Amino acid sequence: MLLAMESGLDWVYRLGVALAIGMMIGSERGWQRREASEGQRSAGLRTFALFGLLGGLSGLLARDFGLLPAAVMFLGLSLLMASMHLAHAREDHDLGATTEVAGLITFLLGLLAGLGELAIASATGVITVVVLASKHQMHGWLARLSRPELVAALKLLVISVVLLPLLPNQGYGPWGSLNPYVIWWMVVLIASISFVGYFAVRLAGARAGIAFTALFGGLASSTAVAMHLSRLSASGQARPRLLAGGILLACGTMYLRLLIVASIVEFGLFRALVMPAAVMAVLVLGAAAWLIGRSGREESAGPIHQSNPLELGSALVFGLLLALVMLLGQALTHWLGDAGVYLLAAASGVADVDAITLSLSRMAGEGLSIEVATLGILIAAAVNSMVKASISLSIGGRRSGLPVMLVLALASIAGLLIAWLDGSLI
Repeated sequence: MLLAMESGLDWVYRLGVALAIGMMIGSERGWQRREASEGQRSAGLRTFALFGLLGGLSGLLARDFGLLPAAVMFLGLSLLMASMHLAHAREDHDLGATTEVAGLITFLLGLLAGLGELAIASATGVITVVVLASKHQMHGWLARLSRPELVAALKLLVISVVLLPLLPNQGYGPWGSLNPYVIWWMVVLIASISFVGYFAVRLAGARAGIAFTALFGGLASSTAVAMHLSRLSASGQARPRLLAGGILLACGTMYLRLLIVASIVEFGLFRALVMPAAVMAVLVLGAAAWLIGRSGREESAGPIHQSNPLELGSALVFGLLLALVMLLGQALTHWLGDAGVYLLAAASGVADVDAITLSLSRMAGEGLSIEVATLGILIAAAVNSMVKASISLSIGGRRSGLPVMLVLALASIAGLLIAWLDGSLI
């Protein structure tokens, strides 16, 4: 028999999870119609609990009889829910089918639990309840969403979810320097940061929105944030000090990130990197806080009104620029020969810090001295900082770009000087 084949009381646990999922979803559905009198609610706590239990029993039966009985039960339940929907639509003129669809989902989640996929069933059940309970918030978002914002969201999904996975993740061209996946990933990153920044500024205001965008966008790519905020500065719609502070806030996270990444790969690098990285971070983040704080007293050109939620054109230009930089970096290394770790670090830092940080950290664990790896990582960080400073100055203009240039130059000099003065690096 079926129950005898189950080890111990495993079948009880599976049915218990299926029942709990049904009760959880049923509680939310019953709460929504809690003011209706008895018999006026199409499906509530008890009904959904039975849906989940029915699905769980179908999953247990599948061990002996396959999924055919479950398919028959699902078809019958679908017909029942369809007839309930038609009856309510004629009586109340309510065309919504949320409860009926939730009932079918509850059965399927119970089926998954009965088959032993408890984690998937439970997690999906929680997500279902959250979606059901968020009706008013979701409708409010849709009411405030303009058509350009909706189109921008769809474009972002296309370039990230559809196009990105199709691109090959390998090098092409001279010296294998052009990786289509990496280049398009940076395009997606730039576009995503502009998209998140648009809504952050719209919902939280200029100061809080730009600070949020800089802080969390900087964890992924401070270069992308520098490009986005520099374009805002060039448009003249926001306070230059605020944008400069945002750029520095994003750049300051880079020093902390490279310290953490390097230490995880090779913990011996922590002692050598912690002082210069901390000094660089303190200088940049301190200046960022001061500029953002002072931006409230600065005369503003008015609130930020971005007409385009998705700066896809700018992202494509940045992708082409990144491809050119990657090609020039490889060409420099090839033409000049392997002049050592420092030349490689400087060339790599033009485009990216994380890749050279990971490479040197691994090499430090395989024979490269800690001192050389540390200085190489700091050289890459300094070069990358000056690239972002150049972006800020050339795109954003003097009012926002000059403070960024001065602070990042001071931080780079301070970090390299501390590393050079360290007795182990002399």
